[in-house]
Amino acid sequence: MATRPDYYKTLGVDKKASADEIKKAYRKLARQYHPDRNPGDKQAEARFKEISQAHDVLGDPEKRKQYDSGSGPFATGAGPGGGFGGFGNFDFDASSMGDILSNLFGGSTSGRRVRTKPRAERGADLEAQVSISFDQAISGAQVPLQVPMHGTCPTCRGTGAKPGTTPSVCPRCEGRGIETQGQGMFSISTPCSLCHGAGTIIEDPCPTCHGSGAVRTVKRLRVNIPAGVRDGSRIRLAGKGEPGHNGGPPGDLYLITHVSPSPLFTRKGDNLEVEVPLSIPEALRGAEVQVPTLSGTKTLRVRPGTAHGTVQRLRGEGPPKLGGGGRTGGSQEKGDIHYRFVIDVPQKLSKEQESAIDELSKTFGGNPRAGLFQNGAKAGGAGGAGSASEAKAGEA
Repeated sequence: MATRPDYYKTLGVDKKASADEIKKAYRKLARQYHPDRNPGDKQAEARFKEISQAHDVLGDPEKRKQYDSGSGPFATGAGPGGGFGGFGNFDFDASSMGDILSNLFGGSTSGRRVRTKPRAERGADLEAQVSISFDQAISGAQVPLQVPMHGTCPTCRGTGAKPGTTPSVCPRCEGRGIETQGQGMFSISTPCSLCHGAGTIIEDPCPTCHGSGAVRTVKRLRVNIPAGVRDGSRIRLAGKGEPGHNGGPPGDLYLITHVSPSPLFTRKGDNLEVEVPLSIPEALRGAEVQVPTLSGTKTLRVRPGTAHGTVQRLRGEGPPKLGGGGRTGGSQEKGDIHYRFVIDVPQKLSKEQESAIDELSKTFGGNPRAGLFQNGAKAGGAGGAGSASEAKAGEA
């Protein structure tokens, strides 16, 4: 069973102390043990939490009444952990406690924190499209870019107030930026409906931005496109988005690349592919052929009897890999180029070519499809013959 803490003893006041006496005692102790005055002192921090917990209960008439009578969440054993572990089963509003503490060191006397400066907000992220050539995507480039965005108003410098005036503290939330609704120990905090969480309101708005603190503008940049991007790559430019509000950091700019196709190379992941035509004699006898690379040409050796669709690879001759660390010397790792050989079959033959092919066909004996019929006859038996007959009848 949890032991009920003596909050009166914690604050050093009598059980019949008035609300003003409790508040006065709390403020005195809070000044003494506040973390700002005792940096790094864990005992002072623990004592400060006890004082804050005691004041949260005894400073609230409803909670104090339940505490004195031992009812509700202050009943013995009530709630998880007996009702008195940590802050017990009541709602300890840390933000409201911070409001009161700030008053101890020069804040308002109303019991609420007055924000003297609007809350800083990060700027919005932006997305832009950039079109580059295939060569620029391979080698990298610096390209100009125009990005529409909201910039800081030059007239009010982002305050939203007319020059010579300043935003005033919101009368509804008293600068907190939130409204608390509820009864007793349960409450719900929502952004203030009047200032929308800013903590301040603008009574005399800026004539240029009409109180928003921002104007529509076009930002002109020169952006560096890293080598190795592909069509649809997404590049993040930190801090190049819309400026922050009230001193907040700027957002980021994301570039979506559109790469024009190459007449020779086709992108296949981290690699490139090129179709290399071979004549029939080259495929039969083998040959040495010149092929294009990203930096010029190279010679490939074609093996005799190369079939249509055979692929030969040149390692490390492809595009740079985005984010790929160098193997040596810090250079960027590269992909490969795949050369796919295709047999160039002429659509029409001259008489001389037909004569040469006739002579060539006499030197190749046998039917290359004979194995298909032999295997089919073994597997299908009579059924195979029937199928052949049907095919022949269909042709007739």
